[in-house]
Amino acid sequence: MHELIRANRRRTTMLIAAMALLLVAVGYALAEYAAPGAGIYGIFLALVVWGVQALVSYFAGGKIILSMSGARKIEKKDHPVLFNVVEEMCVASGNPKVPDIYVIDDDALNAFATGRDPEHSAVAVTAGLLKALDRDELQGVIAHEISHVTNRDVLYMTMLGVMMGTIVLLSEIGIRVRGGTRTRTSRSRDGGGGAVLLIIALLLMILAPIIARLLYLAVSRRREYLADASGALYTRYPEGLARALEKLGGSPTKLRRTSAAVAPMYIVNLDSTHPPIQERVGILRSMGGRAGVQSYNEAFRKVTGRPVGVVPFSALRETPDVAVKAPPIDIAAPFTHAERVRETTDLLWMLNDYISIECPCETRLKIPPAYRGKKIECPHCNRVHTAQ
Repeated sequence: MHELIRANRRRTTMLIAAMALLLVAVGYALAEYAAPGAGIYGIFLALVVWGVQALVSYFAGGKIILSMSGARKIEKKDHPVLFNVVEEMCVASGNPKVPDIYVIDDDALNAFATGRDPEHSAVAVTAGLLKALDRDELQGVIAHEISHVTNRDVLYMTMLGVMMGTIVLLSEIGIRVRGGTRTRTSRSRDGGGGAVLLIIALLLMILAPIIARLLYLAVSRRREYLADASGALYTRYPEGLARALEKLGGSPTKLRRTSAAVAPMYIVNLDSTHPPIQERVGILRSMGGRAGVQSYNEAFRKVTGRPVGVVPFSALRETPDVAVKAPPIDIAAPFTHAERVRETTDLLWMLNDYISIECPCETRLKIPPAYRGKKIECPHCNRVHTAQ
């Protein structure tokens, strides 16, 4: 997979360079529109704004995204099955460190990865996902997210998102600038050349956010395909991810708490940045008993009808496929839906500081933290307990 990661980096670096040129052009157009001859100051302003946002995103972007999503960190004892699955996929992918694991108290089915590198990464899943997916399906989703970490997608997508946000911000500032803000000297220079420059600047400020969005879409869609391919290789069971995607795509429940900045990071389409679910499922189920980037690339061409695959040619030569096999059964895993719901519900009660009381009548009472120190009567045997 090393060549795939290198190819990922080369392709993304080219797109980041294109986005950077677009950012510089917007800064130049903004300054020239406000005061002809001041273009160099606009470039400086654009780079300063982007630099500040990039530094914040690089060092604290992951924590900001997790906070915006309402994700809370858990320990292995809180959900052993989830931790075991993440650890397995880290071993399969060669990830040097197990990411921090977070849970989002939301009934929607979704997950995302964030961070700047494998040593500083995190995986977040919703409570709805833990309730709905069996172990094989959960393994497929986690493998997909670990792929984003291993392939360095999380950092590149964050940096591209920052650039796109900066371009949109500068463009909105430029569009709001009125002719009255231009100096008398500037107006006196608005001859034929000045009028042309004004039109070009306005067009650039209007079109730049659209172009930036298209670049961002192109990167995001390719990353999702490659993460599916890598995830299938890590699990050696593409059907697990295919079933998970079907459940995620068919769920009517939407995330209660999200934003345009976080939406592209989730595994299923929230903001038209991802390929269609049915297409991704069709590719995974057309891999012909093999798991890996080669069989995925062939299935991609077959399902989409595109002459060129999604995996870089150099990576195809380096990474051989493996035979598909069903994952081993873990007798400790909660197989039934009722068991998964109970385990996840207990986790959410713990995260929300609920007080657990085991009554001698074998009733387990879950008391909200607001009732701490108060007397609670068991509804079954009428024994009185103190919540503490």
